[in-house]
Amino acid sequence: MAMMTTNEGDGVEPIGPLLRRLRMASGRTQEGLAADLSARRGYPLEQGAVSRWETHERLPDPASRALLAAEFGVPEEVLRRAVALARRLRRQEQRNQTDQENEVFDRRGFMTASAGAGIAVIQPSSLLSSGRRIGADVPRQLSQRTARLRRLDDFVGGGDTYQMYVRELEATTRLADEGVYSEATGRGLRGIIAEQAQLAGWAAYDAGNYDEARGHYMTALAASRAAEDSSLEGNSLAFLAYLEWTTGGNAGTRFATAAYEALGSGTAPVVRALLADRLAWQHATSGNAQEADYALGLAEEAIHEPGDGSGPDWAYWVDRDEIAIMTGRCWAELHRPLRAIPALEDALGRYDDSRSRDKALYLSWLAAAYLDAGEIEHAAAITTRVFDLSEGLASIRPMVRARLMAKRLEPHRSLAPVSALLERAKG
Repeated sequence: MAMMTTNEGDGVEPIGPLLRRLRMASGRTQEGLAADLSARRGYPLEQGAVSRWETHERLPDPASRALLAAEFGVPEEVLRRAVALARRLRRQEQRNQTDQENEVFDRRGFMTASAGAGIAVIQPSSLLSSGRRIGADVPRQLSQRTARLRRLDDFVGGGDTYQMYVRELEATTRLADEGVYSEATGRGLRGIIAEQAQLAGWAAYDAGNYDEARGHYMTALAASRAAEDSSLEGNSLAFLAYLEWTTGGNAGTRFATAAYEALGSGTAPVVRALLADRLAWQHATSGNAQEADYALGLAEEAIHEPGDGSGPDWAYWVDRDEIAIMTGRCWAELHRPLRAIPALEDALGRYDDSRSRDKALYLSWLAAAYLDAGEIEHAAAITTRVFDLSEGLASIRPMVRARLMAKRLEPHRSLAPVSALLERAKG
């Protein structure tokens, strides 16, 4: 067995990540390491011990640390310090959880407060300067309102936001239909309608209302073309591509390709990164690894492109972590766990739990990658976390992914963590 050494002067990492890294570097599963440790000490380890060490559910005692030190060729002091750090982190997590429980985040209350702060549905008459005349500044005012509405999606599901988005879209459409304005103002209004239709379509999609989503996306596509905004047009096509993948349609790659090709030479890098990502996803879910890899390269190049960082507000959420997450998701779909796991774990380590829907979704692909890597109990632990984050969300997608992972884990129901997860999934 190859021996691994760790310099005591190096920065300490918690025992869970440290053990996982050492174990994976030696090419062993959790069950394989448990078997080797059992043979070394002469009697079996408790079932699931390695998994619990790696997830910090339990921490290895001094005798177990001695076994691990001998197994990996690591000084016992390094493992002792790693356990001490994990213990401190666990105490901090417990304090944070208590704080969160004391300040429960009421999603619907957040929406009500936001509406009271000025996001009440717009009245078209309030934006008319005289009679039916619409001033040149109105599109900017509507853009600011739409930006505030858009950020609700970071914290609540589509079931909570859909009607609000639809009412805003209807009001803006009525304003554009009934008002009198210049050609430039008209293009601005059509751009806002495209953005708001995308928002309404996304909320409908998130809530599982796919027919409504398709209708809104088609409205967005027509409005973006009327606005002569190639970026908005590309984003509308990318939304349609994602919907095709979800509903089992066969036009997803065609839509995603058209979305990327719609972009002009002056397109903001963040938009090119987003639409390249969407194209990579379509190729990955179709099993086209080479094409997915190429598109991911385009996205990575665009998101790292130097510049002032400016881009449309509807792409505000796209950053290097989001590109890394999509990279990990693509490789998870292609069953390449060694490429998926590092990308997902690195980015998710900086992902806040307040964005529970998205974090639950992304963790589900991390669980899938660990399952493909043969890390059954760790996959079950992550899937349990997906269930935790999915509860109470007005979005069907995280729970769909959680149940899909539970189904994939069914052949391993003899393992205690899997059995517990399957019992929970029944509910």
